[in-house]
Amino acid sequence: MNTADLGGPLLKSVSRSFYLTIRILPARIQAPIGLAYLLARASDTIADTAEAPEPVRLRHLAAFGEMIRVSSRAGLPELQREIQPPDPGERELIARLDRCLEWLASLPENDRREIADVMEKIIRGQTLDLQRFPKGDRVIALNTATELDEYTYLVAGCVGEFWTRICLAHLPRYAGESEAELLRLGTNFGKGLQLVNILRDIPADRRAGRCYLPDDELRAAKSTPEKPAREVFDRWHRRAAEHLADGRRYIAALRPARLRVGCFLPWYLGVETLRLINECSPLESEAKIKVPRSTVRAALFRAPLVAFSNRPF
Repeated sequence: MNTADLGGPLLKSVSRSFYLTIRILPARIQAPIGLAYLLARASDTIADTAEAPEPVRLRHLAAFGEMIRVSSRAGLPELQREIQPPDPGERELIARLDRCLEWLASLPENDRREIADVMEKIIRGQTLDLQRFPKGDRVIALNTATELDEYTYLVAGCVGEFWTRICLAHLPRYAGESEAELLRLGTNFGKGLQLVNILRDIPADRRAGRCYLPDDELRAAKSTPEKPAREVFDRWHRRAAEHLADGRRYIAALRPARLRVGCFLPWYLGVETLRLINECSPLESEAKIKVPRSTVRAALFRAPLVAFSNRPF
């Protein structure tokens, strides 16, 4: 089937940065990775469309997961009618889910299986998010570090696994590490990027009534989800840095230059965001932390050097 409109304009409308990453990748992995991103963005849109009540979003998340798992369209017209996000790109994505599901059905069996597996995990994480943080007049925290680690795996760490499995299946001599080590490093890479997002978004999450820092650690530090202790924040800042260090090792192990570039850009921006978080603590400020354009330009400048050099970066 012709998927140029889905992997081109539609993908670009919901994520210009990821669209650029996809264009860098070898042609044989663009389809499964690009489609997986569109499906994950669709499930994220379902979970985040506040105009629909939470029970409606939970129902459609479950239905969407089933559509992917068994190649069905059952419930799709209702989903498209009841999930109407304000963003034009996301509305177009929901409107074209039938085409995305057709694209999924046209892929080789192994790619379909990998996409279904990662989407099951992502939807599980999004479902837990809605269930754990119901709307209310107080800030609710995750209970334990185990719950936070599970969440970062379900919404991002499993993506590192998926990326690795797809690349190993399609690209001979993908990396200079064992599959087991690559999966470990890739999982931690994804979890690290998600932890960066969590630490950066503490003010916005607080306004939305949620806190991802574990409640038992906050209590032990004599603090609350409304005002987390610095020691808890610093502990998870260090964890994010450790995971991103594994991300660096993952990139260093890759052989294809284009794959190095595709992985280096989010890693570099994650590292720079983590540095900004440390300098402009979201515990004391409500200001949104954003990487400046000069940093993005620096990442683009350095990417080719990383891609074609064996020197440490």
